[in-house]
Amino acid sequence: MARTVSAWLVRLGSFGLVLMAIIVGWQVFGRFVLQSSPSWTEQASLVLMIWYVMFVTAAGVYEEFHIRITLLEERLGDRALSVRRVVALVIFLLGLVLCIFGAQLCWSVRDNVIASLGISRSIAYFPMPVSGLLMALFALPRVFTGLPFEPDQEDD
Repeated sequence: MARTVSAWLVRLGSFGLVLMAIIVGWQVFGRFVLQSSPSWTEQASLVLMIWYVMFVTAAGVYEEFHIRITLLEERLGDRALSVRRVVALVIFLLGLVLCIFGAQLCWSVRDNVIASLGISRSIAYFPMPVSGLLMALFALPRVFTGLPFEPDQEDD
């Protein structure tokens, strides 16, 4: 199940990146060719960036393609297990912080409207609590096991 969610998060992030590139391309075309840049493109690309970065970050926690120092793990050998567990605990706690404070942020800005898009600002920040929860859930098993992601392992 977690593998499927992670794969969909990466797909969603990829789609968002492509869509953002198209929108920015339209903005550049409008500015330099049409001499009139569309007003909605900048805000739309920023909202898309928040969405795809947050969702791919959650997938990165599951698949462990986040930044880490593998040289340290190699040097520590078997002792790296406890370090990996501590790192997983920190990621778990940061995920909870993103979830809780992201939900509060969404609630706080629910009445603010992004003028050029006509949508609530909370829609822009919605991925923050969702990805925080997913980060916490993806990191939790590693808090107890400390084991790295294995691409061939099967999820239950």
